[in-house]
Amino acid sequence: MRPTISVRPTLSRLSLAGLLLVSTMAPALAQEPSQPRREPTVTVAADGEVSVAPDMAIVSFSVVRNSETAEVAVSQNTSAMAAVMAALKAEGIEAKDIQTSNFSIYPQYRQTPPKEDGSTEAPQVSGYEVTNTLTVEIRDVAKVGAILDKAVKLGVNQGGQISFTNDDPQEVLSEARKQAVERAVAKARTLAEAAGVQLGEVVEISEASTSQMPPQPMYRMTMAKEASDSVPVSAGENTYTVSVEMTFGLKQ
Repeated sequence: MRPTISVRPTLSRLSLAGLLLVSTMAPALAQEPSQPRREPTVTVAADGEVSVAPDMAIVSFSVVRNSETAEVAVSQNTSAMAAVMAALKAEGIEAKDIQTSNFSIYPQYRQTPPKEDGSTEAPQVSGYEVTNTLTVEIRDVAKVGAILDKAVKLGVNQGGQISFTNDDPQEVLSEARKQAVERAVAKARTLAEAAGVQLGEVVEISEASTSQMPPQPMYRMTMAKEASDSVPVSAGENTYTVSVEMTFGLKQ
């Protein structure tokens, strides 16, 4: 009688090593698809500047009155300011261009001298100061000096801050933008030629900033109670600046 021989499946060392090798290579075989090559670009920035004479002045001045009582100080200030505002309207300044930007009442104190024993008393109210400030838009720059002169004669005795601007600077800003773009294109073309490549199409363009430089010199004065001649005022020019940033493609 023949003996029964049973055979059990076994895993050889060789086959086990093969499985380990396959499992190790699997992540490498499942690599992600390669990223597309990024096209070369060049990014430049440039400014455009355009200067233009201002067509509007913004003036700030005040009427200041002092009296022993607040009531009298307010009354005197009100009378003087009413005359100033009437004169402004007579010069063609519209009501919408006249704005009260400050009105204040401050007590004035008097310090008494020390007593013989060295003690002092609390400061005593000696009067009141009332200030009324106007901010006026003058749309005819040629009238600025005459208006200031008349305001001083009618009671303005503090202030004199002036800034010159343009009522609608959009056309000037458009010219500055065109100039900035032209300069950016020229700069990018120079860089491309220096690198031995050709300048391609615009990929991106953005306006970085817009600013206005006030005319020089700015005019500031201390008002006097009397003025015989019109106040001399120099308007100068406003300079508008626009900054742009542009990105171009490059051709090999």
